[in-house]
Amino acid sequence: MSETTPRAACPEVFVTLAGRLADAAGAIARGHFRGAIEIERKDDESPVTIADREAEAAMRALIAESFPDHGVVGEEHGSERAGAEYVWVLDPIDGTRRFISGHVQFGTLIALLHQGAPVLGAIDMPAMGERWIGATGRPTTHHDRDGTRPARVRPCAELGEATLFATTPHMFPGADFAAFERVRTRVRQPMYGGECYAYGLLALGFVDLVIEATMGPYDYLPLVAVVEGAGGTITDWAGRPLGLKSDGRVLAAGDARAHAAAMTLLNPE
Repeated sequence: MSETTPRAACPEVFVTLAGRLADAAGAIARGHFRGAIEIERKDDESPVTIADREAEAAMRALIAESFPDHGVVGEEHGSERAGAEYVWVLDPIDGTRRFISGHVQFGTLIALLHQGAPVLGAIDMPAMGERWIGATGRPTTHHDRDGTRPARVRPCAELGEATLFATTPHMFPGADFAAFERVRTRVRQPMYGGECYAYGLLALGFVDLVIEATMGPYDYLPLVAVVEGAGGTITDWAGRPLGLKSDGRVLAAGDARAHAAAMTLLNPE
């Protein structure tokens, strides 16, 4: 765990709701996938579609119906009651560029924060039929067409034995690129792509490290409970727990020894 004090178990009713949110968003995404949809550009030039907006709206409606006092922070429709005791953080389509390219590796990301700390996370891959659910007080589970099973990271004590993922080398601005390169040149197998799927593979024990930057809270907060519930470690590059105000730089590892080694390279004296 990235924090020394264990967090209380996440109530099962919230885990159930997270599954309903993923179901609703996934149905909308699949309905638009590989269809003729208009692509708009946000102020930061990232793409957005009707699928992103409809999927988030559907999730927000379910939250309002079930827990109207909860807050919501979403990528497409902004924040409501962000200072509430419980806050949901939503990314309806993580990997919109892949989605509009007809690539199946896009996901829906869902987190629940309690007093600012992530206590629940979901990675759902609507076109692939896979889902990870992580929550405090229980092991992370992986769901696919063959059933449901616990997810568990694998040991990797040496960076020279590690498989590393990052979505793209272009996500590291300025000095962050040199920092990433110090780790990339030390691992056995650097890989690009994957978006949120790479963190699911880490939780399953097929990937050892994921290093990313320039991420929003809706990109990284849903990953925390998934990775930690599978026995991994996920923090910012300085080893601090991730929260709404983190700087968008993320370091996830299946083995705490690999995490420590990568953090040393990311932050040379």
